[in-house]
Amino acid sequence: MNKKITVLAGDGIGLEVTGITQNILEIIGERFGHKFEFSPALIGHSAIEATGEPCPQATIDACNASDAVLLGAVGMPMYDNNPNLKVRPEQGLLKIRKELGLFSNIRPIKLFDELLYTSSIKPEILQGSDIVFFRELTGGIYFGTPRERNEDGTEAIDTLRYSKMEVERIARQAFESAMTRRKKLCSVDKANVLESSRLWRETVQEMTAEFPEVEVTHMFIDNAAMQLIRDPKQFDVIVTGNMFGDILTDEASQIAGSMGMLPSASVGNTIGLYEPIHGSAPDIAGKGIANPIASVLSGALLLDISFGLKEESDAIISAVDQFLKEGYRTLDIVSEDTAEDKRMNTEQTGKKLAELLSAVTA
Repeated sequence: MNKKITVLAGDGIGLEVTGITQNILEIIGERFGHKFEFSPALIGHSAIEATGEPCPQATIDACNASDAVLLGAVGMPMYDNNPNLKVRPEQGLLKIRKELGLFSNIRPIKLFDELLYTSSIKPEILQGSDIVFFRELTGGIYFGTPRERNEDGTEAIDTLRYSKMEVERIARQAFESAMTRRKKLCSVDKANVLESSRLWRETVQEMTAEFPEVEVTHMFIDNAAMQLIRDPKQFDVIVTGNMFGDILTDEASQIAGSMGMLPSASVGNTIGLYEPIHGSAPDIAGKGIANPIASVLSGALLLDISFGLKEESDAIISAVDQFLKEGYRTLDIVSEDTAEDKRMNTEQTGKKLAELLSAVTA
């Protein structure tokens, strides 16, 4: 199999973790007889510095010419601290999602048993948690118009807008996923307050006739946020809107012990984009302490979802599982009883995962 992968390393630790993931994918290619061609392109702050745009046309063209996209992270604190800046790294992320038609963000939240004690949540509450989030990605308040300030800057408007079609296409993916799992789907909204959420709930309810085997529940966002911490095992598949999904999946990262462990896939009808759920973490960039596992697992999702290479994807997951079983830990998941020789920086983690992957695929 010959495939083209565009690499958008982005900003901060994105450059470090995507390099490791690219190496892991290259090992997979060698071991399984595939040829992966990697092409770098700019996005985020690095793109602004070079071109003045957070997502230049050259990047869009490169992604459209590829079979999948591997993304690191975007963002720098200079933008966070100056709300008056008109050009921002995050605009690049929103633009590439829209240009590629990536309407569904899939975020699996699965707890490795070895990390049961790294979360601040009690182990007996966490054990057995296995959730897949489907977050709608191109609608909602992040894209709705009008979005503006008044002339004197004392009032701002953001618009929360959803169409029936947008709800149907993300809900269908969630229903189909539930059919391959425990056949439970929870739709999260705020239908007691928001008209857009009432449309969301009505649409999901209408679709239940197509999937009679799936048990469907509806939950308000505030209750869902509480239930995720109280009893995460009750959830199987969760589908929700753009902003709600953004917030809930960051909260759910604590189920897995660290945001550094969680991958994601953004998909539409053609090209998929794969990225860790964490940000650019500029405070630790260049220090060699970032956890690359979320990016590596995003690479596994890329192989499975975009290329249909399930065996190859499982090999990466097995290498990560073995890494943890042997007691190796990155600094974000280290515990007091972790031996010094098991504490891994970014480069060491990449090398150990490559070593374990070679053993798994030998």
